[in-house]
Amino acid sequence: MNIHRYGLILILLTCSQTAVSEDLLGIYQQALQADPELQSAKIRVDIGSAQKGQALGQMLPQINGSANWSANKQTVSGRTQDAVSNFHGTRYYVSLNQTLVDFAKFWEWRRASKVEDQYAAEAIEAHNQLMFNVVERYFNELEAEDQLNFAKTEKLAAEKQLEQIQKQYAKQIVKITDLYAVEARLDQIIATEILAESQRVTAQQSLRELTGVSPAELDKLRDGVDYQEIQGELQQWVDMAQSQNPAISAKQIAIEAAENNVTAQQSKYLPVADLQLNYYDTNTGFQSSSLGANVQTEVAAINVSVPLFSGGTTTHRMFEAKHRLQLSKNDNEAAIRAITKETSDAFLSANANARHIKAAQKALDSAGKSREAMERGYHYGVVTISDVIKAQQDEFSAKNDFAQAKYNYIKNRIRFMHAIGSISEENLQEINGWLEKS
Repeated sequence: MNIHRYGLILILLTCSQTAVSEDLLGIYQQALQADPELQSAKIRVDIGSAQKGQALGQMLPQINGSANWSANKQTVSGRTQDAVSNFHGTRYYVSLNQTLVDFAKFWEWRRASKVEDQYAAEAIEAHNQLMFNVVERYFNELEAEDQLNFAKTEKLAAEKQLEQIQKQYAKQIVKITDLYAVEARLDQIIATEILAESQRVTAQQSLRELTGVSPAELDKLRDGVDYQEIQGELQQWVDMAQSQNPAISAKQIAIEAAENNVTAQQSKYLPVADLQLNYYDTNTGFQSSSLGANVQTEVAAINVSVPLFSGGTTTHRMFEAKHRLQLSKNDNEAAIRAITKETSDAFLSANANARHIKAAQKALDSAGKSREAMERGYHYGVVTISDVIKAQQDEFSAKNDFAQAKYNYIKNRIRFMHAIGSISEENLQEINGWLEKS
């Protein structure tokens, strides 16, 4: 009995947890831990650091050691008999090589350093993109839920209206055409509801892609939010986007890395000098012959190598590096043009949405008054049912337009902040303050 009671308590607790609504910051924290794109960006930073360490290591001392123990049997053939000797051989060898002059290694290290900086900028952009995605998908789901709720509310009103019209038709108070008009309107609303339900599921799955879990009920946008236009001149914002957007910074750093790669490939035509220190300790000589005693040899040398011909490999690697540099420049130019367009679109759209919200509020008030007037007019027989249906459609359309204007403003505003490279958790906190518990 106790087991069943505890099980019931557990079920109730589970239900109460799933019923708790999620706000924007809660979804963001989930995405911050679960988004694979952000995690991959962080790993690429570690990869860049490892590559830089490898390049630096090529310029540092290289120390190698080896040891050899052998059992040797030596036979010397004579005229009368062979001389056979057995002995144990040992060889110890330690070598230190230090690069003195190798411009290719230096420029490769410079290239790796730039690649590390590029990955760091891309990681910042991945974080910014995540914040933008969270806001956009959060309000996409809220918008889809509103669309569905509007359709359900409109369907309920149409069903009640149909019930009234059917009763009036049974008493021969209204025409059959009025009944058909209301039935047709109800069928249209049902079709809209089906589409809205599909869009809501799609929006939920889109948000789930970021967090890895199905979202709970989301906090709704509260009334009374002051939607302000973005101040400033458009060209100033465009200049800011081009200078501080991390995606643009990553492209520009990629150009610097590609330039260093070209220099590194060109440096492979130059002489290379290194210092070599060797120490030998052995009792075996040529062909493992016995030396009779241990011989120590210490060698200090400076080696200079001059590349003469490598079958064209060095030349073609240089050509490849130059082509990759041009690709990086083209990518940067494309990114600058894209961010210019994105900044302009987001700035103009957000400000248009802010003005649209105020106009949509007035249109909604007018549509409500018109619908009430039409319903009274139909009651007194001065307007037709088609006029009433049209007024109801206009009111629901105005509600939908008003809600979409608010959602579009929020999404375009955060898109603008993302484009100029200024999106931050403070922006999410501000927007989260516009929400209220469901």
